[in-house]
This record gives sequence, structure tokens and C-alpha cells, in this order.
Amino acid sequence: MPHKPLLVLVDGSSYLYRAFHAMPALSTSRGEPTGAVYGVVNMLRRILTDAPDYLAVVFDAKGKTFREDIYADYKANRPSMPEALQQQIEPLHALVAALGVPIINVPGVEADDVIGTLASQARAAGLSVLISSGDKDFTQLVGDDVILANTMDGNHLDPKGVEDKFGVPPSLIVDYLALVGDAVDNVPGVPKVGPKTAVNWLRAHGSLDGVIANADSIKGKVGENLRATLPQLGISRELVTIKCDVPLERTPLDLTCQEPDTERLKSLYTQLEFKSWLSALLEMVEMAAGEGGSPSSTDADKTAARGAEIILDQERFDLWLERLRQAPLFSFDTETTGLDVLSAEIVGVSFAVACPAESDALNGVGATGLEQSEPPVEQAAGGIRSIEAAYVPVGHDYPGAPNQLLRDSVLIALRPLLEDPDRVKVGQNLKYDMQILARYGIRMAGTLFDTMLESYILDSVASRHDMDTLALKYLGRKTTTFEAVAGKKSTAKGAKQLTFNQVPLESAGPYAAEDAEVTLALHDNLWPRVRETGRLTSVFETIEMPLVPVLADMERHGVKIDAALLAGQSEELARGIIEIEREAHELAGEPFNLASPKQIQA
Repeated sequence: MPHKPLLVLVDGSSYLYRAFHAMPALSTSRGEPTGAVYGVVNMLRRILTDAPDYLAVVFDAKGKTFREDIYADYKANRPSMPEALQQQIEPLHALVAALGVPIINVPGVEADDVIGTLASQARAAGLSVLISSGDKDFTQLVGDDVILANTMDGNHLDPKGVEDKFGVPPSLIVDYLALVGDAVDNVPGVPKVGPKTAVNWLRAHGSLDGVIANADSIKGKVGENLRATLPQLGISRELVTIKCDVPLERTPLDLTCQEPDTERLKSLYTQLEFKSWLSALLEMVEMAAGEGGSPSSTDADKTAARGAEIILDQERFDLWLERLRQAPLFSFDTETTGLDVLSAEIVGVSFAVACPAESDALNGVGATGLEQSEPPVEQAAGGIRSIEAAYVPVGHDYPGAPNQLLRDSVLIALRPLLEDPDRVKVGQNLKYDMQILARYGIRMAGTLFDTMLESYILDSVASRHDMDTLALKYLGRKTTTFEAVAGKKSTAKGAKQLTFNQVPLESAGPYAAEDAEVTLALHDNLWPRVRETGRLTSVFETIEMPLVPVLADMERHGVKIDAALLAGQSEELARGIIEIEREAHELAGEPFNLASPKQIQA
């Protein structure tokens, strides 16, 4: 027989509640809850890997349904939705839509009824159906072409599976539920009648109608309860019956997935801080671009690099020096042989400047998108459209390395810019660069911005403020890691990580230039956020940044202490402790060990 196309219907409301209660209390660094969103999308991503022919996620719509009109107490026992769950509904819907998955919710009915209608229509259209939910009510829909995938235990229920689990076939599930009731939805059943009794009655009498017709013959207390409940049973049966005739705007054949909106996904993953998914998405986009493809959507306003230049001759270096002199601000970074500031040697330096867009240049707007008449600090406040970066190698000494400019000559030329008190400079972890440059006689000065501190000011509880993490979080960008160009620190084959002077320039140049370029882009993103509150700006300008050179000097030179004074204080404290112990012994009437909790308690 030919394979039937598959329609997967996801009970979004069931997924949402399950994820909310099953997942850890995840939240963003801003305190926004995300656990339910993550759980639902994670399950949905697994479904998407199977590439079903048709797919839809169905949610309950806001407001009352027809069941409340039938029975006012329907679901009346349920507590109101927790605020932490309410806050996740909108971003969840946005993420599902960005993944290209159809979303359906219909006012006046429940998600169950929409799924029942779509399943019925799909069977009539020759499709097979998989309903993904943990709600037992859906077992009434199971048939030859309809399977229930129970998200609670991972089992798939066909007609035999339903009968094995509940004791009755799918055709009797409605009657079964009417008899036992549903405490979750506050649907009344027959008091004292549980699954075993309900199954026995249905097997004996064939259906709920048969049970009702033979109510007088059923003995004992349960028989009395049944007869007392007869007026209610019809209502209970109607409440648990899933409608299969809801008017819908779309048919099952309309429920095809669309291409994901990569830009929207990047924005949402960044906002919700789903870092691993964002990283995977960026890799996918990069692979598509490398194969000649393109993302499904683009954003021309994103900060972009115009390329990285490796400077090997004096003429190009002089041109870049002039560009740095003319720029209202520039970012700067050092590449070294290691992380020990007392022994690491400079291998190269990189810098980046903002480039005015062509239209901005025509209108006399500066490189950061602000009027040229504004002071440099104001020009450092955002609006960059594109960035150019360069790397000047001065110490790569691997076999076959090209001739490079002399390190001392490069640093002498850069020194006036780096020490200029009127110039704006940006770095990432500037304390390290200050310590390295100080060993070459350069003391950085001017208006300094450190993107690591800008991030810390904005989000002091975040666990990481390194450039790779910040680029992913704020720019939606996966940067080249040091391990990608130098190798891992150790491998199973015993290979060692290269020091940067051993990394070939074709890899080292783009990596180093990217550091400077991303640092400038981060500043363009972070500093306006800091400036939004005067208090944070004040903390950054009067406490955090002024402390950087102080700490750099302390770490480099150490702290001078008065050893004799400290020794005298130690002796004085020791004498005081002895005197306190003597007084304690006198009060106790006997000597004891003050350091022993057991002796003190005795």
C-alpha cells in the first residue's frame, strides 16, 4: 500500500503546562521566565527533525468555551494561570511562528475540539494523523489512521494500546470518562465508581446507554450512586466528548511548514538567552552563506564588518595611523604569547574604526551616526553602520612567516594615540592591555570604555562577560574562538595548543581583527543602554573605569606592606586573645578549650 501523508497535531496547551511544571525555573538575566518556552520549543524541534508532511500547533483561545455554558462549574476547580506562565505565552507563540510552524486557536472551543476536527478532516482526506499530547481525552479519537503520542510517558497508543491501558476500546472512552468523571476538568462522574467498576459495567452492558438502561439492576451503594447521578450523566458525556465539526479557516492540507524566519529566530533566541540554539542557528546561516545560499531574511541595519586587513608594510600602516587620528573613537586590542602579564610578549595589535554610510557622509554625519559637532564622548554613544578593522603582526615567527613591521617601531608610532588624554578608545578587558603596554613604556590615557565593564554594569549577575559570550548575547553573532585558530590545550594525540606567535597569519589576522571589530560593535550596542540611566553612567564613569588603571598597577607592581607593623599588630591581637581566654576560664571556674563546641556546650 502507498504511504499515507502524515499530519502531526500538537496540543500546545498540554505541552505548555507540562513544560512549565516539568522544567527547571529557567529565566533570563533580566528575570524573565523562559522554562516553559524552552520545554515546548525543545519538544517541537524534535518533531520538526522528522519532517512531517503537515504540522500544526493548537492552543486554547482566550475566553469561555461552550462547555462553560453547558456546565458552569467546568474547570472551576483549577487555580488561575501562574503569572510566570502567562508571561511565556506571547514569546512562545512568536517562536513557534518564527520556526515556520502553523498555529491555530479558535475562540469558543478548546484546543481538543480543533484537533478533533482536523483529525476527522484529515482521515477523510486520506491522511494519517499523529496527535501529540498527554491528555487522555484524545484516546477517543484513536483509530486505524489516528495515533496518540503520549508526551507524558513517550508511548504511542493505537486502538489496541488504548484498550490495553483503559480496558475499553476508543469507541467507549467517552462513556468511560462520563462514568469515572475527570477531577482535573471538574467533570462529575458517578461517586465511588472508579476505572475498574466503569470497565466492568461497560463490558456487561455494552455502552453508557446500556448502563443507564440497566441502572435498576445494579446492586449496592454504587448502584444507588448511579441512579442518583442519572440526570447528570448526559451532561458529563457531553463535556468529555471532543467536537469534530468546528468551523475552521484552514484544512489539514493547508498546514504545511514554511521556511524559518532566521532573523526573527536570532532576535528571539537572543532576547530569551537560548544561547545553544542561537549558536546552532548562526552556524547554519554561515554554512548556507558559504554554500552560496542566503538566510531567509536579512537586516540591512545590522552593524557589519567591511573586512579585515593584515598590515605588513609601512605605507599601509601610516594610512591606518591617519585613520585612527581622524576617527572620533577607535577600538584597540593586543595579541600576545600568553596570558601572564609579567611575561607575555606582544605578537600583534589590532584596531577598528566606524565607517559612515554613504548617505550619512553626504549629510555631514559622523562615523557613529551623530553630528560631527558633538563631543567625542557623545559620538561614542551608538549608531554605527559598518566597521573596518586591521591587524598589525609584529611577532609571528613560525616557519615561513612573512616579514613584518618591527614591534618597537609600531608601538612608538601608536604611543601618542594611546596616551592622548583627549582621545576616545574602546577595549574588551582593557586592564590586560594596559598591563601589557605598560611593560613597553606605554600608559593608556584618554576617555576609555571597556565593553566587559559595560556588560557588567548592565547585568552584574551574569556569569560571563567575555567577548564571545557578549557577541552572541547582544549582537546575535558567533565569533571565532581562540581554540579555532590555535587548537585545544590538549588532545588525545598529545598535540599542544599553539601560542599566538605560532598561528599562521591567514588565520591569526582575521581572528585578531575580529576582536577589535566586535569590541567596537559591542560598545555601540552596550553604551547607549548604560546611558539610559544616569545612575549606571555615573557608576561606570566615576567608579568602574577609574579603578581599572589602579588595579592594573596594583597587579603589575604588587602592594607594598609594612611587615614590622603587621607583626606588631599580630602580637597585640595574640595577647588580647590570651587575656580573653583567661577571663572565660575564671568565669567558668575551670579551664576549657574555647575552640571546642562540645566543651562550651557542657
